[in-house]
Amino acid sequence: MTPTLTSLSGLLGIAFASGVNLYAAVLVVGLGIRYHWLQGLPPELAPLAHPAVLIAAAVLYSIEFFADKIPFVSAFWDTIHTFIRPLGAAAMAVTAASALGPVEQTLAGLLGGALALTSHATKMGVRLLAHGTGEPLTQAGLSLAEDVFAAGLVILVARHPYIALAIVLLLLILIACILPLIWKAIFAIFRGIRDRLFRTGTAARVAESAGRTPASSA
Repeated sequence: MTPTLTSLSGLLGIAFASGVNLYAAVLVVGLGIRYHWLQGLPPELAPLAHPAVLIAAAVLYSIEFFADKIPFVSAFWDTIHTFIRPLGAAAMAVTAASALGPVEQTLAGLLGGALALTSHATKMGVRLLAHGTGEPLTQAGLSLAEDVFAAGLVILVARHPYIALAIVLLLLILIACILPLIWKAIFAIFRGIRDRLFRTGTAARVAESAGRTPASSA
C-alpha cells in the first residue's frame, strides 16, 4: 500500500471510530503505540501513548461505558459529545498530519471532524430510535457493539489498512442513504409526542372550562 493510501486509511478510520467512541479510539491508539501492539498507526500520534493521556482516556471511557448503557442518560451523554467527538477527531487528524504543511493539516482537521460528526450523528440517530423500545437491554447491546466496533476499526487500520479503508467508504455510502431516513423517523416521533401533549393539554382546558360553566351560571 502506498504511504498516501496508508495515511488516508488511518485518518478516515480513526476519525470514523472517534465519532462512535472517542475515548475507546484514543485508548486503543495510545496503548497500541506505547506497547508496540499496533505497528501501522501514524507515528505522529505518539503523544496519545503518554501515561497522562492514557489515564484520562481510561477514566473517561469507564464513565462512558456505564453512562452509554442507561436509557435517556445515554441520550444526554451523546448530546454533549456532539461537540466533543468531532473536535477530538479533528485534533487527532491535525496531529497525524503534523509532518505536513499548514494547508494539509487544516484539510485533515476538517475531514477528521466531518467524518466523526457523520458517524456520531448516525450513532445518535439509531440510539434515539432504540429508546422507543423502552428496553434497557437494547441500549446496553448497542453500546457494547459500538465499543467493539470503534476498537476493532482502529486495530484494522493498523493491521489491514486496505480493508479498513474499504469498510469506512462502504459505511459512508450506507450512511448517506439511511441517515436522512433515520432522522426523518425521529422527527416524526417527536412530532407525534408534541401533538399528543397538545391534545392532552387542550382536552384538560376544555374539561376545566366545562366544569366552571355551571358554577358561573348559578
